[in-house]
Amino acid sequence: MPGTTPLHLQRCFHHALREAVARCPSCGRFYCRECINEHQGRLLCASCLRRLLQAPAQKRRWPATVGRCAAALAGVVVAWLFFYAVGSLLIKIPSSFHEMKETSSWESQR
Repeated sequence: MPGTTPLHLQRCFHHALREAVARCPSCGRFYCRECINEHQGRLLCASCLRRLLQAPAQKRRWPATVGRCAAALAGVVVAWLFFYAVGSLLIKIPSSFHEMKETSSWESQR
């Protein structure tokens, strides 16, 4: 690029006494070794890396929350259906089933 200062003459954006070793492709600023990070084959400054990593995390929260709520609701519905079916079966049992016979087997042995 004509008219720009070479990299070896640039100084770090945060540390004015340190020589810059890389330029962040996102913001275009120069940084020293301590201020630059490698992420997926690219050298990024800390603020650009933070922005890059936070953006997808915010987008993923909403579907994950909806998914967990849907799973919880489905669990409650399945539990309700199970207990409803068991209750319906218990109601269909005739009351005579619960009555004991007048002479049980252990009384006849006496």
